[in-house]
Amino acid sequence: MPFKSLGLCDPLVQGILATGYTAPTEIQSEAIPAVLAGRDIIGCAQTGTGKTAAFVLPILHRLSHEHKAAQKGVRSLILTPTRELAVQIEQCVEEYGRFMKLRALAVYGGVSMENQIRTLRRGVDIVVATPGRLMDHLQRRTIDLRAVEVLVLDEADRMFDMGFINDVKKIIGQLPANRQTLLFSATMSKEVKGLAAGVQKDPKMIQIGQQHNPIETITQHIYPVRKDQKMDLLRHLLQHENMYCVLVFSRTRHGADKINKHLDRAGIKSVSIHSGRTQSQRQKALDGFKQNKFQVMVATDIAARGIDVDGISHVVNFDVPAFAEDYVHRIGRTGRAKALGDAITFVSDDEKQYLHRIEKFISKKLKFEPCPVFASRKADQPGSNEKPRQQHEKKHHEKPRDAKAPGDKRHDDKGYGGTPRQGKPREGRPERGQSHEGRSHYGKPQENKSQSGRPQTGSSFSSGGKSKSFRNRRKKHTRRF
Repeated sequence: MPFKSLGLCDPLVQGILATGYTAPTEIQSEAIPAVLAGRDIIGCAQTGTGKTAAFVLPILHRLSHEHKAAQKGVRSLILTPTRELAVQIEQCVEEYGRFMKLRALAVYGGVSMENQIRTLRRGVDIVVATPGRLMDHLQRRTIDLRAVEVLVLDEADRMFDMGFINDVKKIIGQLPANRQTLLFSATMSKEVKGLAAGVQKDPKMIQIGQQHNPIETITQHIYPVRKDQKMDLLRHLLQHENMYCVLVFSRTRHGADKINKHLDRAGIKSVSIHSGRTQSQRQKALDGFKQNKFQVMVATDIAARGIDVDGISHVVNFDVPAFAEDYVHRIGRTGRAKALGDAITFVSDDEKQYLHRIEKFISKKLKFEPCPVFASRKADQPGSNEKPRQQHEKKHHEKPRDAKAPGDKRHDDKGYGGTPRQGKPREGRPERGQSHEGRSHYGKPQENKSQSGRPQTGSSFSSGGKSKSFRNRRKKHTRRF
């Protein structure tokens, strides 16, 4: 079915064909006619099935046919959970609407507000925003949402996960009641259904595929590997397998930077992207990855929803995600637009519980595969790390080389505890009958012999201060208050 048969205008169809798309996906074929008819819809489809175009295309068609030249207010508002996703949607609007006179603006944090304010004053038709930065504009009264005709909540489930839902409700309270509301999500939780019931009017439910399952074009591989050998396995796969465009996910920002540095030292071109980077750094890394300047991009879950790069061959879960929903969104970065992709997950012993959650969530048993590198080594199986640990504990409790017989006390040689050796006074005390300054109790100088055997009188201590034995005794017997 061509896009023209969906009822889209000619300039919009030309823009779609210019991007290289010729036929709509299943979610687009069902959602676009319903949106053009003015219905509120709930679109639930797997990651990578074309949900973005399912709401961008009908919005462009509607605004182009009802264009109000004199009005500068925002006519369509699209809310997204992440900056990268906001930039991505803005690019889609510009690409599809290249032959149309509509203006779009992405509003997100991490950049200066002044440029956004100047663009808003000139007038825009479509605003793609993250909830936090949009709330900043509303508080400053630099944006007017009273003319919004279409509201889109994209990745609604992720907004709940990231704690944006209260800001979303406040933003919706600023919009006119007579509007069209579109809600799209990869998963449909009870919270998302409750939100839809409060902001939509008789919505049409569009469900594509099984709700929790990844798309069928993705082949999933589960490798058991010890945690301390994950880095070696990743490096081997990148150097010996045909992995030309790879997205690696880490659970933490520190882990992402660590993986990136390790790959750089191994001569593999890589870059990291996470919430700890500035917006310019994140955008530069994403653009470089899209332009094939880097073979690998290491990311955290915060960026899992906003990475839409054509031709990602492999997704590697260096750490198993703690939440099963994140697993579906991670591996959904590959196999997009009916292309084939591979998802590889490294599982250590302490991550098996997370794997069980994923299996329950997607209703599928994931089988372990032998590691390509360590399949012949028994120590590399996840259950085999108990044996090296026992050996290490045994070495830790071994008797030292200079250990004495059980009857001896090692600390006797240091002059404290136990009975001192005969003929050798305790360290830190002068011999009996000798004062602290090298004189006997009768006032006669007492000769001391140094290690070299030369006699030393008490006058030799005058240049060096107190004697060593006196200083030690003072350290040991002086009370601290």
